[in-house]
Amino acid sequence: MARTKEFDPDAALRSALDLFWERGYEATSMADLVEHLGIGRASLYATFGNKHELYLKAMERYARTQDPRLFAELSAPGPALPAVRGLVRRFAAESGADETRLRGCLVTNSAAELGPHDAGVARRVERSWEQLETLLHAALARAVTQGELPADRDPRALARMLLVLMQGLRVVGKASSDPGRVHDAAEQALTLLD
Repeated sequence: MARTKEFDPDAALRSALDLFWERGYEATSMADLVEHLGIGRASLYATFGNKHELYLKAMERYARTQDPRLFAELSAPGPALPAVRGLVRRFAAESGADETRLRGCLVTNSAAELGPHDAGVARRVERSWEQLETLLHAALARAVTQGELPADRDPRALARMLLVLMQGLRVVGKASSDPGRVHDAAEQALTLLD
């Protein structure tokens, strides 16, 4: 007779996500995960596989919890530019705020730590960036159609510039104790939307 799991796999995945997000992949050992999740090593392996598989699942969970909010913000009816500006300003504020800047963004952290040499992580990072770029592109194309931006503006190029800016804000914000640096960069970039 098979034993039933004595833990909630979703709660364990949330806890693993939090630990990876706080420490990074390399600095988190299986012993750390066992202790933090409060489950046995055998149960951890049986449910999630090895550490790398658990990390990929944590990245997927992170994407599921972050992306719906972005979609709602950028797809709301009405003027599109206020939503785009608001999103960039939110990224800058979060990147410069003491309570969130050190943790950063799991996608950005993963791109910097593992992306260059881990194809599975790189695919998930690219998927996340493609989704954000697509949402920004759609909002900026709507802004052109609605007359908020001049017709000669390239919504795709603007979306890509904002994506790179927003990821850069996360990196610089994490390493810098000067919130003015990310704020000023964001505001300067937003002048391209005038």
